[in-house]
Amino acid sequence: MRKRIGERHVKGRKAYYHMAVRTARNKARDRKEISNKEMLAELFTDKHVREMKRYRQHGQVSTYEHCKNVARLSCKVDRKLRLHSNKETLIKGAMLHDFYLYDWHEGDGGTHRLHGFSHAETACRNARKYFSTDAAVNHVIYSHMWPLNLTKIPASREAWVVCFADKIAALSETLFRK
Repeated sequence: MRKRIGERHVKGRKAYYHMAVRTARNKARDRKEISNKEMLAELFTDKHVREMKRYRQHGQVSTYEHCKNVARLSCKVDRKLRLHSNKETLIKGAMLHDFYLYDWHEGDGGTHRLHGFSHAETACRNARKYFSTDAAVNHVIYSHMWPLNLTKIPASREAWVVCFADKIAALSETLFRK
């Protein structure tokens, strides 16, 4: 009888221990999500980023909404595949990957005709100008249009994740959100 009670007691301690570990993990995850939101706060409150709301991207989705969708999906892919990417680079690169600040659907005398090939450079230039982005974030922005731009191959985890998330988000927005 004593062994049995002792075993239950030990099992109870183990259960308590595992519950405490799970609670600690959840708190750590919450802290990470809060820090992700803090990282994005600078971007969401900037007047130039908010200007992206004026421009249409795919279907009826604004460039701002598209970038938010890509940022969310990038974080989800990174977490699900356990890639352990640099979150700041991933989120900033995803949020600024289409930071070109014009409506490419409007006729303008032909300068937006090759938008798919040139907008990554414009977005990268704007990101450097308004946010002083580092080389890693610039690479994410610069290479997000691969394979359309064959020479701009993603060379980091973050760049691959954003490139993939951009294609999925664009497909979803074009086909399912009209």
